[in-house]
Amino acid sequence: MAFPTIVSLTTAEIDLDDLLRGITLPTTGAAAIFTGIVRQVTRRNPAHDTQYLEYEAYRPMAEAKMRQVAEEIRNRWPVVEGIAIVQRLGRLEPQTPTVLIACTAAHRDDGVFDAARYGIDRLKEIVPVWKKETGPGGEWWVEGDHVPEPGA
Repeated sequence: MAFPTIVSLTTAEIDLDDLLRGITLPTTGAAAIFTGIVRQVTRRNPAHDTQYLEYEAYRPMAEAKMRQVAEEIRNRWPVVEGIAIVQRLGRLEPQTPTVLIACTAAHRDDGVFDAARYGIDRLKEIVPVWKKETGPGGEWWVEGDHVPEPGA
């Protein structure tokens, strides 16, 4: 039985039910899901309000790196059955999901929580997606803190 993998860059809303159907097998008994959401109010670094975010990506490279993240999850957690990695692009308003990582397995103790956490951390580290934030004070590109090592 082949383990399903969904990797997607999309401007459409993320349909959790549809994605779960795509990564659920007859043996699946657990799913761990991480979803990032546009925050309207940020209370740190410094505190500010967000009117909307705009996401852009170089699609060929971003999709290849998303597939790499899925392969890394499979190598670390071979009992994970299904993997979905979805990144929204375009203008996104507050309270809108921006990214989704879902991992399924036969049981919750088969690594799905760790696999989903690893997936979002690696996506942020190596997938070339750029985020521009717009607020009352103007607009700016949001830079991540992680600098990948050569070959990562």
